[in-house]
Amino acid sequence: MSSGDIGIDLGTASILVFVKGKGIALCEPSVVAVDKMSGKILAVGSDAQSMLGRTPGNIVAVRPLREGVISDYDMTEKMIKEFIKKVLGFRLFKPNVIICIPSVITEVEERAVIDAGIQAGAKRVFLIEEPVAAAIGAGIDISKPNGNMIVDIGGGTTDIAVISLGGIVESTSIKVAGDKFDEAIVKYIRRKHNVLIGERTAEEMKINIGCVYPRPEDKTMEVKGRCLMTGLPRTFTVSSSEMIEAFEEVTVKILEAVHSVLERTAPELVGDIATNGIVMTGGGSLIYGFDKLIEAKTGIATRVADDAISCVAYGTGKSLDSIGAMQDGTMNLSRKRQMM
Repeated sequence: MSSGDIGIDLGTASILVFVKGKGIALCEPSVVAVDKMSGKILAVGSDAQSMLGRTPGNIVAVRPLREGVISDYDMTEKMIKEFIKKVLGFRLFKPNVIICIPSVITEVEERAVIDAGIQAGAKRVFLIEEPVAAAIGAGIDISKPNGNMIVDIGGGTTDIAVISLGGIVESTSIKVAGDKFDEAIVKYIRRKHNVLIGERTAEEMKINIGCVYPRPEDKTMEVKGRCLMTGLPRTFTVSSSEMIEAFEEVTVKILEAVHSVLERTAPELVGDIATNGIVMTGGGSLIYGFDKLIEAKTGIATRVADDAISCVAYGTGKSLDSIGAMQDGTMNLSRKRQMM
């Protein structure tokens, strides 16, 4: 077993790379800056993100992953290659790589991830589903015949799954997550304040004052944007209670998905979940009050995992220990059983 084997949390918003023997070695935004004329990559990760919305005509900053899947194959391959080179440097031997994927993904999308990993320099590529990796990273023993529910809210997808005996029993993956919260803020500010703000401002608002459940004390933030009436810059104040209103539509979709998975789950496993509680992971779970809201709507104790953003990457990293027992491709045994 090579100590250079790596696990990649291939997220829509950011990529985390876990190197065996070292831990999480890289956490960068999933952004690539390219020269349109030559096709040459100018920057990846944080350097490329700082160019979003600020590039001249010949340079384009793109997100090659959309809603949890590859939307630009070539860019994704180049981005993975750059990140592998960044964490491993020059190596004579190619590393084995485990890559995270959403729990509901087509075979074509699955194949695209595997091919991108191979082209980027991996010896062999294995896939692990995000909820399974999140559960492992959150410290849950998934090998026992005991139902656990994971709600992983990433940048592009929200993955909800009930896990027992090392596999997914019931799951759903919806393309409603962190990016949709940002879009909801942009739409709300445009509708309510008649001001246009950018994606990065929306993300700052989500992090600083975003909430889906009333805060004990209302928080406010000064926001700058372009007035749609005059076309001139405008500064105004937004409160956290407005964020609850802005997020309502997105929040309802996630709550409905949680409810639908619980409805399809066997009574014995629902009993286990009622005892064990629901565990939330991913950056989206850090929006204030999400655990309180799910607990209020389901009646099941809900908690946000420690280091929620890195749970999937840690789970992927821990899976490297059992790479010898895996087959190339997906490692979710429940799906293999369904296909047989």
